[in-house]
Amino acid sequence: MVTSMTGHGQATVEREQVRVAVEIRSVNSRYLKTSVHSELGSTAIAKIESLVKQKIHRGTVSVRVKTVYLDDSKLYRLNESAIRQYWLQLTEIAGSSQHVNVEAILQLPGVVDETNLGDVDQSMLEVINDSVGEALDRLNRMRQVEGDAMKVDMMENIGKIDQALAGIKKLAPRVAIQYSERLTERINRMLAEFDVTVSPSDVVKEVGFFADRCDISEETMRLGSHLEQFSVVVEQPTPGKKLDFLVQEMLRETNTIGSKANDSDIARHVVEVKTCIERIREMVQNIE
Repeated sequence: MVTSMTGHGQATVEREQVRVAVEIRSVNSRYLKTSVHSELGSTAIAKIESLVKQKIHRGTVSVRVKTVYLDDSKLYRLNESAIRQYWLQLTEIAGSSQHVNVEAILQLPGVVDETNLGDVDQSMLEVINDSVGEALDRLNRMRQVEGDAMKVDMMENIGKIDQALAGIKKLAPRVAIQYSERLTERINRMLAEFDVTVSPSDVVKEVGFFADRCDISEETMRLGSHLEQFSVVVEQPTPGKKLDFLVQEMLRETNTIGSKANDSDIARHVVEVKTCIERIREMVQNIE
């Protein structure tokens, strides 16, 4: 099953006076890399990274989490004991003739306790779990749609390679024959011009050497096998790394065919094959 490593998903879950908004973006990478941007503490961040790991296997994943308390009273708490102590001391110092500024007291250390967003309880973890899970599901749906499109494109190119390979196989036997004809023609000219003799066995031996050097039957067989394997692997879960290896092997066999087959028509087929392989390679780089 082909899944793109590029995608975007977001979700917002609101529950128990808390709203958690999550945005997830992913791009291609050789391995899984997760970064969480949030004011949440290590416990919540570890939970988010675990959720990502369960649903994504490769790619650079960026998760942004924003937590909003709908009830502002939960964000702040007045420390009555500290206020009372400040008030008593200030009034004692100022005396009855001076007024003590309440706003000034509120700015003193320890008077107002702010809720630490890093401290999350089980209910908060459940909200985070739901919002991150929903964002991941939307991200993966987008990645799947793009992956399906890439799969169609790749298989079309595999079909074109298969057609070009059939043309190469058809042309391959004539290479040695044409070389034999050219060699015989040159020898006949030499015989007529320089009055030399050449043994027919020497001609046959030379043609045999050439045929062995330009034999591409093994390379075409392996390339055909790689095409069949590609069609099988592309249906497997997270096939990206295997497909990347197959593409490298396909290109290697094609380059060998191009260097060994001394024929202009075969060379044109080789160019077509390499063009299709390059298109596939670019897509494979973005497959999970």
